[in-house]
Amino acid sequence: MNIYVGNLTYKATDQQLQELFGQYGTVESAHIIMDKFSGKSKGFGFVEMPENSEATEAINALDQQDFMGRNLKVNESRPRTDRRPRDRHR
Repeated sequence: MNIYVGNLTYKATDQQLQELFGQYGTVESAHIIMDKFSGKSKGFGFVEMPENSEATEAINALDQQDFMGRNLKVNESRPRTDRRPRDRHR
């Protein structure tokens, strides 16, 4: 299951995210999304857990829990929808 993790502190690392979710089972990957221009965290990321039961347990346990001073927003990731390109000439 692919899990969305929001409201991350900008200081969090992929490794810390993997360790946090690893308390609930096998973590296939943990990745914090970085801004392509600044190279800084966007404050959210994704965790992939192969076992749905472990992923569900992690979501239930970690949603709204404090992590490094911020309350996480954790839920099953929704498929990305096609978005219109932004008008860059505004």
